[in-house]
Amino acid sequence: MIRPLSPTELARRVAQDIPDGSYVNLGIGLPTLVADVVGPDKEIVYHSENGILGMGPAPAPGREDPELINAGKQPVTLLPGGSFFHHTDAFVMMRGGHLDVSVLGAFQVSAEGDLANWATDDAAMPPAVGGAMDLAVGARRVLVMTTHTTRDGRPKILSRCTYPLTAAGVVDRIFTDLAVLDVTPGGLVVREVVSGLGRDDLRSVTGAELSFPDDVVELHPTGPDPSGPPG
Repeated sequence: MIRPLSPTELARRVAQDIPDGSYVNLGIGLPTLVADVVGPDKEIVYHSENGILGMGPAPAPGREDPELINAGKQPVTLLPGGSFFHHTDAFVMMRGGHLDVSVLGAFQVSAEGDLANWATDDAAMPPAVGGAMDLAVGARRVLVMTTHTTRDGRPKILSRCTYPLTAAGVVDRIFTDLAVLDVTPGGLVVREVVSGLGRDDLRSVTGAELSFPDDVVELHPTGPDPSGPPG
């Protein structure tokens, strides 16, 4: 039986691609898990658009500080040397190109690297752009972390986005629970795929053309069945 990566396994895979010493912003949803799984061998400085630099992992249950939250209103911790500042300054950092990596969730991603993550056609989900547009165009490298399909099985990776765009042509790499794909001038290139998932299987749940080089790496899920926040 083919099993996708769990949210934590997906976060670990994303964390592998974040270089030591990077300044990073993690989007709302699945991306917030990355801060909890980065190993002690790396020093990553996490930025939040509500005015924090130097966030740590989520606090232990019962140790939450209601005045220490990220942009998604989730409790966070502060590492030694961390700082607080006005959200205007946080956006200056984003727009000024001072962030090395932004990890964002997505409703849709196109083969050309277009990102749609702030509005859908679902009236039950009101539009909420937050700082996504600024992060998408301001970060030096944009990584998308999401499930490969919607809950009802529709592809999130498309030849062209049908939802309103957050930014055009900004995504560098896509991490899903089924595969890791690079956005290239020649289209989407599959770099890694979960064990047991064939090329035709992946194509059947992807709404864009895929290219498979000879050195595609297998991903091996090891944890319990997937569960966690939506991506």
